[in-house]
Amino acid sequence: MDLTAILPEGNSFHFWETNCTYSRFLYVDGNHPNASDDNDGSEAAPFKTINRAAQLAVPGTKVLIQAGTYRESVHPAQGGTDPEHMICYEAVGEVIVSASEEVTDFFPSTGWRRSANFGVDESTAGLKIWAHALSPDMFRGYNPFNAVNILHDRLFIEYDKTDMTTYLNRRGCVFCDGVALTQVALYHQMSQQENSYWVEANGQTVHFRLKGDADPADHKIEITVREQCFAPVIPFLNYIKVKGLICEHAATGAPVPQRGAISCFRGHHWVIEDCQVNWSNGVAIDVGNECWHHEHTPNEIIGHSVIRGCTIRDAGVCGIAGLFATHLLIEDNVIEGTGWQKMELSWEAGAIKLHNSVDGLIRRNIFRNTFRADHLWLDCGNENNRITSNLFLNGIEQREAIFIECTRDGINLIDNNIIWNVEGRFDPKKVPVEPGSSGWYKLREDDTVNGYAIYGEGTDRLYIAHNLIGNCRHSGYYAKPVGFRMHSFERGGTSRKAKIINNIFYDCGEAAIVFPTDDNTAEGNLYVKMRGGYLRVMYPAPETCLHLPAWQEFYGFDMNGQNAWFNIDLDEENGVISVQECDEKPFSMPQQIQRLNLKMQPELIGTVAADIHVNVDVNEETRAEDAVFPGPFVTLLGDHPLKGYKP
Repeated sequence: MDLTAILPEGNSFHFWETNCTYSRFLYVDGNHPNASDDNDGSEAAPFKTINRAAQLAVPGTKVLIQAGTYRESVHPAQGGTDPEHMICYEAVGEVIVSASEEVTDFFPSTGWRRSANFGVDESTAGLKIWAHALSPDMFRGYNPFNAVNILHDRLFIEYDKTDMTTYLNRRGCVFCDGVALTQVALYHQMSQQENSYWVEANGQTVHFRLKGDADPADHKIEITVREQCFAPVIPFLNYIKVKGLICEHAATGAPVPQRGAISCFRGHHWVIEDCQVNWSNGVAIDVGNECWHHEHTPNEIIGHSVIRGCTIRDAGVCGIAGLFATHLLIEDNVIEGTGWQKMELSWEAGAIKLHNSVDGLIRRNIFRNTFRADHLWLDCGNENNRITSNLFLNGIEQREAIFIECTRDGINLIDNNIIWNVEGRFDPKKVPVEPGSSGWYKLREDDTVNGYAIYGEGTDRLYIAHNLIGNCRHSGYYAKPVGFRMHSFERGGTSRKAKIINNIFYDCGEAAIVFPTDDNTAEGNLYVKMRGGYLRVMYPAPETCLHLPAWQEFYGFDMNGQNAWFNIDLDEENGVISVQECDEKPFSMPQQIQRLNLKMQPELIGTVAADIHVNVDVNEETRAEDAVFPGPFVTLLGDHPLKGYKP
């Protein structure tokens, strides 16, 4: 039995895939001397484009794509019928499906002011800015340089809080040697920023400046001309497998709608495996209903799809997006660099952003360097999902790593994860200065500072067990009720009945746990390098800020909890967690150290009662049935290499 696939309600995740035997093969080889879309698609007479094969593939067909760069959009005409009769698109070697075109005709950019002021600015005289006139022949009904990022659903944007610059930027991107240039809003801003570009109002000419004022003739310059790389034109195509493709430079817009470089376009039972998606302007992969404005058809199925072993790099807004998608399996992926568009206030930004996810399994993924967005956001109505054995690393200007929003029914299990370094997103200048004793007698903490590992907003019954949570600017677990967010027959969310079991909280800036009320549970947790009132209950007022002995005395929480002071380090290059004694000892009154029972050596940490939901550790080693150590590993001492880690 796969113990990492047991969902919180006790049922096993439904694995529907089977060994599909393909009865027909089509071959694509753009570099073959006899390749032509007029061929029959045999190995001896392959098609030149993938899209030609996609028009002819029927259930039971495997399309084998030879190595090369294919500058096209692939639009499957049909889907499969069941797990035994899928349609598969599989790379043989390095296959790049690019939404961009390489351009080589440039001319010096003239006629525009290089300075913010009128008159001659001598400092800009030596700058080399180039221009490229976009050819209409490269566009087929979609010019991303004529479309701004956000066109569709803008109702949720809070304009008074939002810098709209990136929302109103053009969707078209410019790449130099595979790296995206930064779009600026005004021509003269290129004088202040190398590797930048600007688009004329009519979307017909692009101006750009390279690093070191280099000549573009010495570099590979590509511009996006297509919205997506692999996407049906008609919805509800099902049972499609995409394996090993590298999709890049898609000019997708800001969600919603959620339209990815690779798109299921509302289909179900897709498998997206071993693919790469690089530099998607908006969304990298979508697996859901696209948006909430579509009509709902009777017996409509959305989801049951698999995203496995993929690498998603530098998605502008969202890595994986899914709306109303159930039974999703998202495993063994690397998602890094998400969020550079700075559209967190569109409420659709995240390395993974799912709505109404039910019976899902998200495991063994690596989230890294997500910028101004969540690593994982489950938005409203999520039930019976398991989030296990993931690495959530380096949330840059990130409010929270995991956000579970307005989920009132069912249980969601977060276990065996490592959540490390959540910077927080706030203006340090707004943090009030409280000199001397001026802040001692306030009744509530100022809410300016954030940076949470797990944030439950109006979410009941969260189950958080055996995680390692460290270096969060504010707190490891933070929750608040949302009483008045109600639709139809729904009630408000209370953020009650959470269970925080056998976790390690390490060096979090303000608190380890912030409960909204005492109608929650904490047991078996280990608090390492935590200072002050790091265990908190916010209501009824006034907020209480406690250490472990008071937490135990006044609320009966963590009766088997432990306090410690030693080092926990993460070697990101090699994927190793180390636990070692700390040379630096905490400064405190001797009686306080004694009262806290602060354990200075890792070997002094005792076992706690086993949790029935988490039978294996992050590396899938079996835990004991009765007494276990807190955190994601079977043992606590020494170095812990992370199985399957990818640097």
